[in-house]
Amino acid sequence: MRIQTKAPTRHRTANPRKPARPRVALLIESSRAYGRGLLLGVARYVREHGPWSIFLQERSLGDACPGWLRSWEGDGVIARVEDRAMAQAILKLGVPAVDLRHLLPDLAMPTVRTDEEAVGRLAAEHLLERGFRQFAFCGFDGADYSDRRRAIFERRIAEAGLPCHLFADPQRLRKGGTLEYEEHGLRYEEHVTHWLRSLPKPVGLMACNDIRGQQVLAACRSLGLAVPDEVAVVGVDNDEVLCELSDPPLSSISQNTERIGYDAAALLDRLMAGQKPPKVPIVVKPLGMVICRSSDVLATEDRHIATAARAIREHACDGINVSHVLKVVPLSRSSLERRFAKVLGRSPKAEILRVQLERAKKLLAETKFPLSVIAEKSGFKHPEYLSVIFKRKVGITPGQFRARSNTLSAVN
Repeated sequence: MRIQTKAPTRHRTANPRKPARPRVALLIESSRAYGRGLLLGVARYVREHGPWSIFLQERSLGDACPGWLRSWEGDGVIARVEDRAMAQAILKLGVPAVDLRHLLPDLAMPTVRTDEEAVGRLAAEHLLERGFRQFAFCGFDGADYSDRRRAIFERRIAEAGLPCHLFADPQRLRKGGTLEYEEHGLRYEEHVTHWLRSLPKPVGLMACNDIRGQQVLAACRSLGLAVPDEVAVVGVDNDEVLCELSDPPLSSISQNTERIGYDAAALLDRLMAGQKPPKVPIVVKPLGMVICRSSDVLATEDRHIATAARAIREHACDGINVSHVLKVVPLSRSSLERRFAKVLGRSPKAEILRVQLERAKKLLAETKFPLSVIAEKSGFKHPEYLSVIFKRKVGITPGQFRARSNTLSAVN
């Protein structure tokens, strides 16, 4: 794969077929983990199906179109379209293009994007599983992705018959890009602080992204609120640097950015070969929740059940059973099961299995480990048993799950 930052002038060919080495411009930020994940996905597709000549320069989110694009003569574009000026510049080229932002739904450009429905529901399910009865959402009012995630999160909490408190910025930014919303949030952090003070506790809170999550955690520190005991916080994007720099480290939803980039490249390849664009956006489900200290809690006044649940989270993949859990709490088996079901709505055995399966799904999606190793690391004695339980509970086989995740080649 040859990478260039400037495009030499060339004459367009009259041949409508895809050229042997397509010239593709990537207008994707390299300053953030999300954009770098997209670029890795494109790179993987090119390695497998290329060669392409890639035109790429270092970018930040919200940067204007590079000057060279106006006179560029290429074959396709993959871009995170942040505004209409960028959209118009790309459309003027008259070449196939794929948008990875979906900020402009009326844009005549096919889109590959994250599954926002799955993102919002995943955050809600995680906090519901922790036993919270009060919920909150903190986003950037007016930011498209934040508003979508808020609506989905609020709807899922309402389905559970529970209240959800929404942050409403008294000095809402009327119009701006992603960076402008984030800078506005930093400038008026006291508004979040005042809102957090008013919330009932304990509360499970979803932030629209990791930047907002970090801001919420800073506000909790200034108020002396205990995280995660009083306020449990989850973000979105799983930006490793941001999450680790947060205090405490931030739980976050891991987006499948490599898959988004890979699918975008595959779509562009089909468009350059003359196929028609899809009529609806292609959506990619997130990989899952990466749990860190900011939400690693069980919201219950029953300390024995909280202790039991923590022991399960920490040791389920060591192959423990309910007898092991009984050693850490002064309860009979019947009392443990009755009180556990009252708090979490399931048995200790079911919770052990749930944690094991979540670990197996993460390993299937993110590693090349064979099933025998995944079974061992997830607490299952035999890979055959893992396969049976996985199919029964998840609805597909481990191999099918790995193939759908498409982050690495399946290894069985």
